[in-house]
Amino acid sequence: MTRNRMLAIACAVPMSMSLLAGCAVDEGGSGGGGGTDGATGTDAAPAEEGNGKVVIACTPQEEQCQGMAAGFEKATGIKTSYVRMSSGESVARLDSAKSHPEFDVLYGGPSDGHVAAFQAGLIEAYQSPEAAAIPDQYKDPEGKWTGTYVGALGFCSNKDVLDRLGVEAPTSWADLLDPKLSKNVAIAHPSTSGTSYTAVWTQMVLNDMDEEKTFDYLSKLHSNVLQYSKSGSAPGQMAGRGEVAVGIVFSHDCVKYQKEGFDMLEVTFPEDGTGYEIGAVSLVKGGPNPVDAKKFLDWTLTADHQNIGPTVGSYQIPTNPDANVTEEMVKIDQVNLVDYDSVAAGERKKEITARFDAEIAPQPKE
Repeated sequence: MTRNRMLAIACAVPMSMSLLAGCAVDEGGSGGGGGTDGATGTDAAPAEEGNGKVVIACTPQEEQCQGMAAGFEKATGIKTSYVRMSSGESVARLDSAKSHPEFDVLYGGPSDGHVAAFQAGLIEAYQSPEAAAIPDQYKDPEGKWTGTYVGALGFCSNKDVLDRLGVEAPTSWADLLDPKLSKNVAIAHPSTSGTSYTAVWTQMVLNDMDEEKTFDYLSKLHSNVLQYSKSGSAPGQMAGRGEVAVGIVFSHDCVKYQKEGFDMLEVTFPEDGTGYEIGAVSLVKGGPNPVDAKKFLDWTLTADHQNIGPTVGSYQIPTNPDANVTEEMVKIDQVNLVDYDSVAAGERKKEITARFDAEIAPQPKE
């Protein structure tokens, strides 16, 4: 797809996304460090030396984490390791090791999770030189986080199960309350999953930020939910296996499962409005390898990195205008997106998920 087409897609996303950041690659130093090529003159600053390794808290699907790690290590020679967790788990683990961080970078997951992590003192701002290439609506202006991809929340339905139940594929949030779908809806838990929290915050927006109306809807939906999974993509797998009729997921995950053989799956979007994620990357505060962490963060904002996604079955829309947009990716300008404020969502995440734990469902256990 052309650069102009990608910019057109970017403009179609609501301007409430204006808190996202950019893209940069610094092959010779740490982010914006301005190192030299080995000159020793008095006017030249020596390049910072890294430890030659970086450790990532990675929230996308396993294949994307593997592709990312292999791609960065091949491009730079920096040993790259990761732990794959849901976005909620990642932030919780960062918090548990706050005094002695084990990770260098928080990679992926909706940007509101990065906002919550910044508020908790778990990540720090970093202005990547590559961020200039990323449209303003995909980055935080202070460098607290930068978007690497965009995904739209949708419904992943098993057509065979729907036919058996006598139900059409849902095209509104109200459709999920149909009694015929009793115990036939799957969604992750918002305390552990950024996907699910996006769904909860979407209800806040659709209900004009009325928390009582939002929780009234969530309580009604609870009657039809078979299981709250830990991972945001798991409901799509459950739908693919026929365990439920509908999974609430980011649409690119449903497309991935379709291409893996679950051809009975169908993607639909709520016509009354849906949320979206700006999958972000941020620098862990006090991480053990800050120089190489910045190099990694820079690299994630390049087209070279963002082009890896489709090769490993990850079909999010890239934020770098020079990256490839494939036919499998959602046509974002054809989806009714709500005005999703990542900052507001992140600031209230702890409060809202705590209420969900208390009133709707406890967090899933191991």
